[in-house]
Amino acid sequence: MRLVIQRIIHARVVSEGKVVAEIASGMLILAGIGRSDSYAEAQYLSKRVPELRIFKDDAGKMNLNLKQANGSLLLVPNFTLYGDCSRGRRPGFDAAARPEIAKPLFDYLVSLFMNNNIPTESGIFGADMQVELINDGPVTFVLESPLR
Repeated sequence: MRLVIQRIIHARVVSEGKVVAEIASGMLILAGIGRSDSYAEAQYLSKRVPELRIFKDDAGKMNLNLKQANGSLLLVPNFTLYGDCSRGRRPGFDAAARPEIAKPLFDYLVSLFMNNNIPTESGIFGADMQVELINDGPVTFVLESPLR
C-alpha cells in the first residue's frame, strides 16, 4: 500500500459537479493499493499515519501529530500511484490491485481511521474526481507499508 500524504490547509473532492468530501486543516492522502497488499498493510498504515509529527508547534517546528493539531483526514483512492512509467509512453498498471480487491482494502483503511476517532472523509472509489487542495508548506511525504 502506497500513500502520498500532504499537509493541507483545506481540501475537497468533487465528482460529477458535486462536493463529495471536504476538510479543513489536516492531511490529504492519496491511497494506492498494490497487488500484494492485504488488511495487514492497512492496519499498519492506519496506526502510523496519525503518529506522524508533521504539523507545526508554537515554535514553528514539525512536532505535532494529527490529533495534537486537531486535524482531519481526506483519503482519495488513486490506483495511478502504482503506474509504471519506465517503458514506452503509456504507464502500465500491472502492480495495482484489481478493483474487486482494492475497493474493500480502501474501505477498510477508511474505517480504521474512523474507528480511531479521527475525523475522516473519503473520495469515491472508481469515480472520476477532481481534488482541490491548499498544501501547507508544501509538506508532502510518501509512506509505504514495510510488511511486504
